[in-house]
Amino acid sequence: MKKNLLVAQSGGPSAAINATLCGVVEMGLEHPEIEKIYGVKNGIMGMLSERFVDLTELLADESARQLLCQTPSSALGSCHMKLSPWEENAFEYEKAISIFRKYNIGYFMYIGGSDSMDTVHKLSEYCRNHHINDIKIIGVPKAIENDLPETDHSPGFGSAAKYIGTTLTEIACDCNVYALPSITVVEIMGQDTGWLTASSALARLNGDAAPDLIYLSERPFSVEQFLFDVREKMMEKRSVIVAVSEGLRNEEGAYLTDSLQNRVEDEFGHRILAGVSRFLEEILRQEIGCKVRSVELNLMQRCASHVASATDIQEACTMGREAVRYALEGGSGEMACLRRVSEAPYASEVFFIPVDQVLNRVKKVPDEWINEEGNDITQEMMDYLIPLIQGEIPCAYENGVPVHFHLS
Repeated sequence: MKKNLLVAQSGGPSAAINATLCGVVEMGLEHPEIEKIYGVKNGIMGMLSERFVDLTELLADESARQLLCQTPSSALGSCHMKLSPWEENAFEYEKAISIFRKYNIGYFMYIGGSDSMDTVHKLSEYCRNHHINDIKIIGVPKAIENDLPETDHSPGFGSAAKYIGTTLTEIACDCNVYALPSITVVEIMGQDTGWLTASSALARLNGDAAPDLIYLSERPFSVEQFLFDVREKMMEKRSVIVAVSEGLRNEEGAYLTDSLQNRVEDEFGHRILAGVSRFLEEILRQEIGCKVRSVELNLMQRCASHVASATDIQEACTMGREAVRYALEGGSGEMACLRRVSEAPYASEVFFIPVDQVLNRVKKVPDEWINEEGNDITQEMMDYLIPLIQGEIPCAYENGVPVHFHLS
């Protein structure tokens, strides 16, 4: 009996999450045992509200899928909804299963980060404990912060890293114009990890010196040492550029931004951070007194498809395809991962692990990939990053701006 395939996106958007969706749809279209491919708007929240869209015809044409791959953010929309443990409240799970039955869903692909993998785990555990064996649920990761454990890297990270490296080169071109001394502090996403901030060093690949200093979330941050480091650099050059993770903490473990805002958390208990660059800007202005500016890259880090990494997009698409293949073979309750199988030339492969292996864990930058002073990265970090940003994807333009795929 033919079954239908359901796919949803959740968590923060990225430049590669639609490529994963494209891979899911492509594999679904290739297999006759899948009758229809449904997308659901706004993740698990939309699924429980039956906000379905039939992708079978909508993405049947290759040109539509190609446009989807070059479109940033989540074409199906997103959500941040946390399911209650099914042992405490089974209502949402009973409703989910009834909806799966209504639409004859045999395969559910959930594309997202660590919180989305929590949803995959809970739904698949509910099915296992209630002997529901005909619905296969697979987690397909995306995480621009690259903080998911077990996988070498997550789709979306490579494109974000490429954007950050590119942007730092352009910031350096601007800052180096003037004869007067200046300091520019660039704030980069990373609440508990510094993978994206480390990628700012990619700006050096073609001869630029920026950034001059790099501070990651993994190391305690000392304001006194920071001022010392900046002053030392200013003895060497007139324009100093500093890259910092948004989640910098002091020696006591408190976020530097705790004094600036209320301690707001999202539904999964994650702190909502912003403002560390402005905080440091004010300190530098008071202590050093030259021209100081802060730059917060913000949303642009995850939605800059015009400088997406072809390697990232290709891996994202492959991961979506392999997730469907694995579900068709009977896999469920697992997450797709990437493993490096070759460095020169670079190559990777997809494998699967039980999704509970990634829950409540964070993959941090290895300490040995941070220099001894804690203000830069090592060559090992660069060697890790460089293969992930290679290649560019076609970008269709109309009226002078990129064209994007829209579901409606």
